[in-house]
Amino acid sequence: MSDPTPFSNAPGNVPKPTPPRAESSTALLSPPLEAETRQTHSPLQVWMHRISVFLFVLISAVAGVLLIILPWTPEWTDNYLLLSFPALRPVVSNGFFRGICSGLGLLDIWIGFWEALHYHEQQ
Repeated sequence: MSDPTPFSNAPGNVPKPTPPRAESSTALLSPPLEAETRQTHSPLQVWMHRISVFLFVLISAVAGVLLIILPWTPEWTDNYLLLSFPALRPVVSNGFFRGICSGLGLLDIWIGFWEALHYHEQQ
């Protein structure tokens, strides 16, 4: 008896075909169909992507440094924009508001450097 299932030869019992094991194990490991149909990028597109990532990191770093330093300088409260809205001056000069702006600056720097560290080119 080579068949381990009982009653496999009973009338009306049709054996179920089993899927081949090689296909089922490689189906889990095969790359998705999008990976097979990827287009190769031209060198111009690669360099444009590199430049855009560089500019994003640079702008994020500069804006972050400005948001960290600028709220604690006198120019933050003594500027032309706040002269026309005197009711905003106490809000802007509040330490809590300045801390929020500095925290956003730190977040901005972190996002920029995270993008730089996790940059990878399409292959």
